Amino acid sequence: MAPISVAFVCLGNICRSPMAEAVFTHMVKEKGLDSKFEKIDSFGTAGYHVGDTPDHRSEGCCRKHGVPVNHRGQQISPDDFYHFDYILAMDESNLSNLKRIQPKDSNAIVKLFGDYRTDRSFHKIVEDPYYGGSTGFERNFKQITHFSEEFLNKEL
Repeated sequence: MAPISVAFVCLGNICRSPMAEAVFTHMVKEKGLDSKFEKIDSFGTAGYHVGDTPDHRSEGCCRKHGVPVNHRGQQISPDDFYHFDYILAMDESNLSNLKRIQPKDSNAIVKLFGDYRTDRSFHKIVEDPYYGGSTGFERNFKQITHFSEEFLNKEL
């Protein structure tokens, strides 16, 4: 099986999607699955934070759990749909935006990251924690960890 590429997408690419990229990348390395992946990245559907580092609360939550974060905000473009096998949205609004810009001839699988949940105690939508406190980031971290584990179980 050829190595696969995965992109995580939220609105601004400073909270949820860079956390998903970091957690997923960390899990892949810990499990020795690096050779199964060509590229793991994250994007925003909007260009509000292009070039910015992730939100300090998102980074702090990852660091607290021993997960390194190394990312600069970027906006997804139609061309990216040709470079990723999976493009995983954090919520319905971003999923809708992704499907709207996805080129018709792209083979990328575009879906909710939460479609990988197997534990119903986790909400399927990774809610935007930006306007809340640290609790939201912690909840996102647990969801993303679960979804990452289940993605690896199902897709590899």
